[in-house]
Amino acid sequence: MPVISTPHEFNTDDLYVDLEAISGHRLFLKCEGFNFAGSIKLKAATAMVEAAERDGLLTPGSILVESTSGNLGVALSMIAASRGYRFVCVTDSRCNLATRLLLEALGAQVHVVTEPSPTGGLLGARIDHVRALCASDDRYVWLNQYTNPNNHGAHYRTTAPAIARAFPDLDVLFIGAGTTGTLMGCARYFRTWHRPVRIVAIDSEGSATFGRAPGRRMIPGLGTSIRPPLLDTSLVDEVVHVDEAETIRTCHQLARHGFVFGGSTGTVVNGAGQWLAQRDERLTAVAIAPDLGERYLETVYQAGWVQDLYGEDVLQAQPADVAVTSPAA
Repeated sequence: MPVISTPHEFNTDDLYVDLEAISGHRLFLKCEGFNFAGSIKLKAATAMVEAAERDGLLTPGSILVESTSGNLGVALSMIAASRGYRFVCVTDSRCNLATRLLLEALGAQVHVVTEPSPTGGLLGARIDHVRALCASDDRYVWLNQYTNPNNHGAHYRTTAPAIARAFPDLDVLFIGAGTTGTLMGCARYFRTWHRPVRIVAIDSEGSATFGRAPGRRMIPGLGTSIRPPLLDTSLVDEVVHVDEAETIRTCHQLARHGFVFGGSTGTVVNGAGQWLAQRDERLTAVAIAPDLGERYLETVYQAGWVQDLYGEDVLQAQPADVAVTSPAA
């Protein structure tokens, strides 16, 4: 029986869903949403905070500040509340209302950016605001998930080894690309493993992560408007870009079977299914589900929101083919 004294001490790291009956492919989904932060971001948040404390950057009286689309902010809010820090979360208008309310419940101050930067989009505007705060008061400590090596280090030490223990015959791993912390940590781990594992990054259409022009993205979690500094494309074998309408359809398909996951998971599962559909061989495949779906009930699972953004028939249409490419250098 687990007994904990701080919320970040608990995390379920060994739960998988067999999606073969739903997707038609031999695909196992690693569920990362069963902790008090509700997402995989708890791992990176814990690693970054603990490193900042060890290095003397984060001390009593410090104010944590971070740019995030939501999940990392929740994780940092939870840790800040348990350790007595103030926390300022800089997000944008795509952040789900449920996530914002949760941030505030945990004691965070939430700043919502509504106007994009001319060159960096909403992400660039968020980062500009964080930098302005840090310049205004030296109590602010920016962990900077976009460049912090503890972001990918957390997954090198935890997520990837957990998958390796559960699937010693792993052939392919599908990972969503946001800051690319999870992607890079797992890719580095499996590059030195005892057998070759194909690393397939799943990204959203409209994301600039792998060299494409940025476009509209309404579902938070995956994709960026600027190339993530952590990204090393030499560690990625292939990239699948998924249209957000396909993300919506996949989330609803999973929900009709009793599994309510977040938008990032819908994207990853759709991209993985399309990749597997192009192969005749029977592979051992794992995909990572970053979070659950409760925070998306007013967006991904709300008919009016979906139809306004993606059309009246989006939930009736069949999944489309997805192009698989090599990562941009």
